[in-house]
Amino acid sequence: MKTKILFAALLVTIRIIPVFAQDDWKLQKDKDGIKVYSGSYPDSKIRAIKVVATYEATPAAVANLVMDINTATDWVSHLKSSSLLKRVSQDELYYYAEVSLPWPVANRDFVAHLTRNLNAQTGAITIDGPAVAGYMPEKKGIVRINNSTGKWTITPLENNQVRVEYVLHVDPAGALPSWLVNMFSGEAPMQIFENLKLELKKSGLENTAPMLTSNTTK
Repeated sequence: MKTKILFAALLVTIRIIPVFAQDDWKLQKDKDGIKVYSGSYPDSKIRAIKVVATYEATPAAVANLVMDINTATDWVSHLKSSSLLKRVSQDELYYYAEVSLPWPVANRDFVAHLTRNLNAQTGAITIDGPAVAGYMPEKKGIVRINNSTGKWTITPLENNQVRVEYVLHVDPAGALPSWLVNMFSGEAPMQIFENLKLELKKSGLENTAPMLTSNTTK
């Protein structure tokens, strides 16, 4: 089981993200209010992943946690390291991360570009940004991920609750067969969303005020 989770972590530790229209989602796991789906992705053997859950928190609280690169290793499973490379603004940044995978599989790393946007009418927050190829030199012994896409959509509900949806597709590169990644893609998304709930409570972020100062949409 531990090996399964580690392989699956490759798919979900990239908190980057615009995604794609998808209407063939198949439910893979449903536990404690967290639902994990998989779906086909154009021109790829690697299936896309969607995770949906509801939390007692504000949209800003969840978004602030996702944008906080310094605390990512506290709740993103099997994320070995995460460091800020460049902060463009309060709502835009570049960061580097390394994902731990079991020996003899090489670890993966990536550079991501995150941007946060607020819909002024609905109060929903999205966090978008692709993996960025060529931003920094590759490291010996680590496989660089350059192709990935996904999206966080954080929507306010009644009674101080939010609906959090995370959709992503990532090409893990290197010698990982697609059938193996697809087979074990349900465990880590579930674990990360469980950790997200705990981190919100631990950090006291349930009622955090919005930090957005730019990229506001109407």
